[in-house]
Amino acid sequence: MAVEVFNRVEQKYLLSQEDFDVLLPLLNQHMNPDAYNADGKGYLISNLYFDTSSDELIIKSLEKPAYKEKLRLRSYGQVKDFSETVYLEIKKKFDGVVYKRRTQLTLRQAYDFIQGRDIPRDDEKINYQVLEEIKNMMLRYELKPKVFIAYERLAFFSKTDSDFRLTLDKNILTRRNDLKLESEIYGEKLLKDGEWIMEAKAFKSFPLWFAHFLTKRKIYRTSFSKYGNEFTKYKTSGSVKTDMEKNYEF
Repeated sequence: MAVEVFNRVEQKYLLSQEDFDVLLPLLNQHMNPDAYNADGKGYLISNLYFDTSSDELIIKSLEKPAYKEKLRLRSYGQVKDFSETVYLEIKKKFDGVVYKRRTQLTLRQAYDFIQGRDIPRDDEKINYQVLEEIKNMMLRYELKPKVFIAYERLAFFSKTDSDFRLTLDKNILTRRNDLKLESEIYGEKLLKDGEWIMEAKAFKSFPLWFAHFLTKRKIYRTSFSKYGNEFTKYKTSGSVKTDMEKNYEF
């Protein structure tokens, strides 16, 4: 069963293709690949991010407050059927520590929940406590889907420290129309070709070999946020809100 509630420290870094090429042998030496990218090809993650009509959550997040929160609907791989499993999750950050709570649903159940429709109360796969928390958040902010973000991910777990994990994302695509997980994967690029967003995740500290890699390559922490960077680009472009943002129906 997937972990549904956890907290950890997360730090992000922007890597060039050259940085990644130097890192990869270290990953093979010190870490094991996630089951989804055991063949080295990585896997697809798609998300629908929720916000208010006035973009309250992302605007607040970009102000770098001590506390912030967001809600997203996530799928792993290309969703092709409404019976497939997706994850509805709240992600909160306070004083540098990330807290995530999520529950799995079928895509149909998730869409019904978002639209305020009832879902079965006897589904043992659903964490109803988390779902109630998500419901309260949606009602408190009057949240709705605002942006689709997909990317390819490689994930690794430390061979000696189960608390340490690395994810590397590339080919980040975003769009503000066709806000459905079952649609084709397309959108505007958020990174340059060859760039990666690396996220280091741990409950305590990072291992020395990783710290040495960062120092030698002169790689420094960044506050890169996929939704945050998408929103900044969206506002800068002068785009107008789409009909899908104003009235969505699944």
